[in-house]
Amino acid sequence: MLELYQWELSQYSEKVRLILDYKGLDYRKIEVTPGVGQVELFRLTGQRQVPVLKDGNKYIADSTEIAKYLDLKYPDRPLIPQDPKQRGLTLLIEEWADESIGIKSRKALFSAISQDQNFRKSLLPTSTPDVLKNLVKGVPNDILTVLGLGVGYSPDVIKSAIADLKQDLEALTLLLADSPYLTGDEPTLADLAVAGLSILLKFPNGPYLDLPASIRGKGVPALVNNPDYELFFTWRDRLYAQFRKPLIGSTTGSAPTSIQIE
Repeated sequence: MLELYQWELSQYSEKVRLILDYKGLDYRKIEVTPGVGQVELFRLTGQRQVPVLKDGNKYIADSTEIAKYLDLKYPDRPLIPQDPKQRGLTLLIEEWADESIGIKSRKALFSAISQDQNFRKSLLPTSTPDVLKNLVKGVPNDILTVLGLGVGYSPDVIKSAIADLKQDLEALTLLLADSPYLTGDEPTLADLAVAGLSILLKFPNGPYLDLPASIRGKGVPALVNNPDYELFFTWRDRLYAQFRKPLIGSTTGSAPTSIQIE
């Protein structure tokens, strides 16, 4: 069985999970603990970042490379069209989504959890003790602002990211206005990349992630509550309903196994 070394909240990991589900491939999720788990991942694969896919004795890093590998090794339900124009457009949108939505959505989510104590608390796993949940919920917003500055998430950077995401969502909404998918009548890697990478903007409504049910449907208020982008999020949720396997009753959707440090 395929094994996916991942972080459950990583939108790049989610992009690969959506691709695997779309292709109907069974896989086991292995959660990599930040820090110590990355040391073991590096020992196994030479990579510290997730996602990494293991297929037999072969390790493939980077979500784009994983997508290309899966299309070659498991050609059923192809991700990348053969038509030159559609192929070019698919690869262009996928690369753009990685560099735009994939990066900026983290900054937008940081803004949301900084401003909403309950949202911040709901992101914690259900197994988290109530004492710790309340501690996290009670962290003052100004302390989170300072922490954000430490990782380059200044108020100006966050404001710029949200402004860019609004433009991105407007463009995607226009592309979907008269088409079921981004590049035509059939889903491609472009659709799966954009959909998977958008989870930090708005978490899917269904039980697709090993996260508390209380965060389903929640997201960045400036984007989720804007009716101009309703078409996009409706499309995204429809795509999930079509192709993403829910957690319940699914081997794929079982809780991830934590990586073991030897």
